[in-house]
Amino acid sequence: MRIVKHPILPEIPVRKKVFIFVDGRKIEAYEGEPIAAALWAAGIKKFRYTRKEGQPRGYFCGLGRCTDCVMTVDGVANVRTCITPVRDGMVIETQQGLGQWRKK
Repeated sequence: MRIVKHPILPEIPVRKKVFIFVDGRKIEAYEGEPIAAALWAAGIKKFRYTRKEGQPRGYFCGLGRCTDCVMTVDGVANVRTCITPVRDGMVIETQQGLGQWRKK
């Protein structure tokens, strides 16, 4: 679910629909919106699992200050999805623990 009309904020501009791939699943998103917003709209609420206890984490602060929303994006671990804009064809993976960097 996305906000399409807000009672206080100005009109939300129309954005280009694109597709991202989350754990192998094709998800519709809007170019430029935060990855976390696209995931939330698609019903995906678990973004990573903690290293020590394996507990799920997701969207929390929305400001890029905490690390609850980090995921592996295009092979790069620890990307803050709340402040990273969507672009067509991104490959996003639920992160396990500290994540692993991959050579491109």
